[in-house]
Amino acid sequence: MGIKISGTGSYIPSEVSCNSNFAEHEFLDKNGAKFEFSNDIIIDKFKDITGIAERRYAKNHLNTSDLAYFAAERAIESAKVDPETLDYIIIAHNFGDVRHGTVQGDTLPSLAVRVKHSLGIKNPKCVAYDLIFGCPGWIEGVIQAQAFIKAGIAKKCLVVGAETLSRVVDKHDRDSMIYSDGAGAAIIEHTDEPGGILAHESATFAAEEAYFLFFGKSYNASIEEDTRYIKMHGRKIYEFAVTEVPKAMKSCLEKSGVAIEDLKKVFIHQANEKMDEAIIKRFYRAYKTPVPEGVMPMNIHKLGNSSVATIPTLFDMVINQQLENQQIQKGDIIMFASVGAGMNLNAIVYQC
Repeated sequence: MGIKISGTGSYIPSEVSCNSNFAEHEFLDKNGAKFEFSNDIIIDKFKDITGIAERRYAKNHLNTSDLAYFAAERAIESAKVDPETLDYIIIAHNFGDVRHGTVQGDTLPSLAVRVKHSLGIKNPKCVAYDLIFGCPGWIEGVIQAQAFIKAGIAKKCLVVGAETLSRVVDKHDRDSMIYSDGAGAAIIEHTDEPGGILAHESATFAAEEAYFLFFGKSYNASIEEDTRYIKMHGRKIYEFAVTEVPKAMKSCLEKSGVAIEDLKKVFIHQANEKMDEAIIKRFYRAYKTPVPEGVMPMNIHKLGNSSVATIPTLFDMVINQQLENQQIQKGDIIMFASVGAGMNLNAIVYQC
């Protein structure tokens, strides 16, 4: 029995925010003090480290669940399945629907239920639930879908990663430039074809790593409202990711029985270009093998970090030949790998 991705879809918001849009922002350090250097220097250094030149924001009238629905529709169309035959709808996100101009996350009903409603699915046996697992949420949803299918309690599952991070950022925090909005989806189903999911790896590090990402107050102390924004200890996350993610990737590859030379592409969470490059170098170094040219597709330069949406949108773009010099063929073996709040990490080895 194979368990494969039979269709993909994504929704990339149309609102483009360039780095130059941050030129007039008042950036403050964690103590609320202004930086001694100009915003131009801050932005240039940011671009050099992260690789991000642009990011996408959802239009004001759209919510995370809307983006998830658009991506889901396209995945269903791509897979040519009847949505009434879906056994599970799993929506990975982290903050629910945060309407533009508000500060409260809305998860009642769940985003998965909202997507099911928007799709017009009447079948009550199509179970819809949300998954909060940080940035690795979409991969974890795929792993859960695989488990349901292997257990014989499902045949088709829809897994979506969607987020509107632009609405939970502190505009006085330099890290706000990293985050973006988007959604990616896939249909996971049983197939008689060979290949599919060959192995997976998941882990949660919750000792000193638990609060590397957290909700905190604005760096602007004059803001009196008791509002919390996404915050992170960037250096700690970087050190954790470049140490632990390559280990998880290696463990996953060894479980699959695939040789490193047979791995055609590695889809890594689009969080930070320098971090992703360090991860892939350490992974291949463990096999005393140089990193193959073009093995790691990237869209972070134009799309930023949309958390759970980065990998499914990237995969959909490569599948549909929307990234220059990046394509995969039937039978190719690829890997998905991610890291994020928890700290959680995971990986999948997959044969197309």
